Amino acid sequence: MFKRIPVTIITGFLGAGKTTLLRHLLQTSNQKLAVMVNEFGSVGLDGDLIRSCGFCPEEEVEGRLVELNNGCLCCTVQEDFLPTMEKLLQKIDRLDGIVIETSGLALPKPLLKAIEWPEIRSKVFVNGVVTLVDSQALVHGSPVADLEAINKQRKDDEKIDHLTAIEDLFLDQLCSADIVLLSRSDLLTSSAIETVKEKISKDIRPGTSVISISNGQVEPSLILGIRPEIAPTVSSDQDHDHDHDHDHDHDHDHVRVYSFSIRLELDVDQAECEKFFKNLSANLQILRLKGRIWFSNKNLPLQIQMVGPRLSTWFEAAPNSAWRPNDIGGLELVVLSLKEDSEEKIRQLIIQRFS
Repeated sequence: MFKRIPVTIITGFLGAGKTTLLRHLLQTSNQKLAVMVNEFGSVGLDGDLIRSCGFCPEEEVEGRLVELNNGCLCCTVQEDFLPTMEKLLQKIDRLDGIVIETSGLALPKPLLKAIEWPEIRSKVFVNGVVTLVDSQALVHGSPVADLEAINKQRKDDEKIDHLTAIEDLFLDQLCSADIVLLSRSDLLTSSAIETVKEKISKDIRPGTSVISISNGQVEPSLILGIRPEIAPTVSSDQDHDHDHDHDHDHDHDHVRVYSFSIRLELDVDQAECEKFFKNLSANLQILRLKGRIWFSNKNLPLQIQMVGPRLSTWFEAAPNSAWRPNDIGGLELVVLSLKEDSEEKIRQLIIQRFS
């Protein structure tokens, strides 16, 4: 059966916590993932950290972990990224997804554009761009904790073809983000975290979720997507152990995620439906949404994947065991939200819009 797999891009400056997050996701997601790591200036280091986390059997590591140390990935799309993606996609039937950890100097937009390359886009979809922000550094006025290391990385990368200022790079990372993760939040007070959120609020798109984390700990489904196919996940408190002497308020480290599923038999319009869901994320703090929409005049259902403001749709055959509406169209959705009362609100909004 036709299969498209998700590609998740993790970006952020050197030292923001990308590799720590990636290790956590690989160890806890129970997914078969391929990983592309590009951290020029730290040759072999990040790859060793990923390789040693035991995310797959040792005999599979060479085929599922690719280290690109030939320069900033957004500047080597043709020579590095596209050939590597083509090679990984030869194993698409054995993968649940691909995760790309970019260099701290990378611009996410060229990678997003490259994924639209014809030979790639028919096999993958952009599952989300996750931007790591060092909240401790930002609250002190800079998005980078170690500016000297960033400048050395820039100097060492002879193939870099953009000399974007740090602030402009940071803006690009924020504008491209579907989810923003504030790392090292356990080192700040709640008021300081709010200050950081206010600083970046004007630069992110409406509907982009901002979540405080520490030690790379976050519910994997928020980053990698809802699995298995069309099945609700368990609502969870993201809990962390803290071993610090300072007396800070850590309430912001606990993220309450509400998960629910909705099935409705309605004759819906595709264009109106896509417009509706794009507006939904901004208004109801929808972290992720996944499902199928059946149209009365189409043989195949529309697959829908949404993270923050990013919406991906395509027509794809459903498994024989999948739910189907009777005579008219219908939809089946699984939703992850930060708002407890989202389920009934979404259900009523859909009914009002399409009845």
